[in-house]
Amino acid sequence: MADITRSYLHKWERLETLKWYPELRKYTFDVACKLLVGTDAAADSHFAELFEEWCEGLFTIPVPLPWTKFGRALRCRQQLLKRIEEIVLKRQQQPSSSQDALELLLQARDEDGNSLSVQELKDQVLLLLFAGHETLTSALASLCLLLAQHPEVLANARAEQQQLGFEEPLTLEHLKQMTYLEQVLKEVLRVIPPVGGGFREVLKPCEFNGYLIPQGWSALYQVGRTHKDSSVYTQPERFDPQRFIPERSEDKAKPFSHIPFGGGVRECLGKEFAKLEMKLFAALLIRQYEWELLPEQNLDMIMIPTPHPRDGLQVKFRRTAATTVYTNSQK
Repeated sequence: MADITRSYLHKWERLETLKWYPELRKYTFDVACKLLVGTDAAADSHFAELFEEWCEGLFTIPVPLPWTKFGRALRCRQQLLKRIEEIVLKRQQQPSSSQDALELLLQARDEDGNSLSVQELKDQVLLLLFAGHETLTSALASLCLLLAQHPEVLANARAEQQQLGFEEPLTLEHLKQMTYLEQVLKEVLRVIPPVGGGFREVLKPCEFNGYLIPQGWSALYQVGRTHKDSSVYTQPERFDPQRFIPERSEDKAKPFSHIPFGGGVRECLGKEFAKLEMKLFAALLIRQYEWELLPEQNLDMIMIPTPHPRDGLQVKFRRTAATTVYTNSQK
């Protein structure tokens, strides 16, 4: 994950000026392909193109005609599943020592010793690629946007990296000590949650605010509305990572007050994967790079399929003038 991150940071440094959101999509797709399926997306541009066109048609009017977005998405899905089947069959015939998600699925057995069928594996791999890519891209774009709009927060995050002074490669133990960065990421996910909400089935009749909700109905919980609840968060419209320091812990006031990954037994399976990628990306980014938003662009958020700036987040990207991280040897 760190290697892929560094290669993209170097690429963006060479570009100097770029539309960042499409680049972030490529980045997260590369990471997802490598860590979930064990393939190199950068070497298979057609696979990435198919995936992008499929994503574009996921939340459109379901008219399966060839020239509609939905129709093109269906066609792309078939081609994606065919390519994934080739990968699965190859891995079944040539077992590898890869510790990716596909290897875990290939090894999985139920209580009767049965493995997943090829059809099940194909569906699960496609789902994993979407889950490990779409919402994560939105979260990273929001991180980059909000840090650019709040330079004081970026300065504090950079100061933490400087104070810790960890040498690369960063380890999980290093990341755990980045407490301010953790607060920043929680606030990004609170202010612009990548997912708008989720559905739960009502298991037994219940009453809410004087209304009876019958058994079997579907209930929609709204993440954004929950995160802007003024009875939980002080000045909820304000970007304030300090609200998560131990002395305040505003998200602990009521159960399920911070739910970017849902909650309960149906909480997002990829939560830790997403948090790890976000934190590693942020740490490597703010240590040695800076960026500024280009003028005359529309930063309003398009909410479907996931929140992203309307004009694609246009930035000027460069390495910081001075090294911002002290190594242990320098100390």
